Amino acid sequence: MEILRVEHLSKIYNSGENEVRAVDDVSFSVEKGEFVAVIGASGSGKSTLLHLLGGVDRPTSGKVFIDGKDIFKLDNDALAIFRRRQVGIVYQFYNLIPILDVTENITLPVLLDGDRPNEQRLEDLLNELGLSERRNNLPNQLSGGQQQRVSIGRAMINNPAVILADEPTGNLDSRAGEEIVNLLKLSNKNYNQTVIIITHDPDIARRADRVITVEDGRIVRDEKMA
Repeated sequence: MEILRVEHLSKIYNSGENEVRAVDDVSFSVEKGEFVAVIGASGSGKSTLLHLLGGVDRPTSGKVFIDGKDIFKLDNDALAIFRRRQVGIVYQFYNLIPILDVTENITLPVLLDGDRPNEQRLEDLLNELGLSERRNNLPNQLSGGQQQRVSIGRAMINNPAVILADEPTGNLDSRAGEEIVNLLKLSNKNYNQTVIIITHDPDIARRADRVITVEDGRIVRDEKMA
């Protein structure tokens, strides 16, 4: 089942001689439950691509469909709501709210919708993320790896159509980074969660079902892994 489709997606900055094609006529699709790694050198356009996939930025041209929804037909308010409910984003630098504790950071997307969190879902996530004993801690009382686990919990709380992870291990040591990749793989396996991870780490890429290589804003390789 196709969960994400990209059609002729481009993002162009400036014009004329100063034109930069950060994403240049990219098309591909992702099936539900795939674990996809997007790799490329710094400046290749992979992070810009991820922000377009998540509706964080709007393209110059092209379309992105998530679970059948043409997301760029939505106005900004509707897109923000859709993104909160259907797209989980994990950033390199966590992006946690410093005055909220672990539980509040994880459940923030639900609270912003005016809903009450599913307590069983929350407990399951806290256990799987190894954060049960840290549920009342503030971000500055956590290690980097623990903060990234909170970020993953926040991304997963709404059972989104897709999780997008932008260099999620880039600010961590190798051991903490390995734990984060294991957690993303676990969510992929246990919940059939679709995960797209931006990385420059070949070891992470080798653990994906599929590797998309980006150069100069274009896809140059799209390989299924054995």
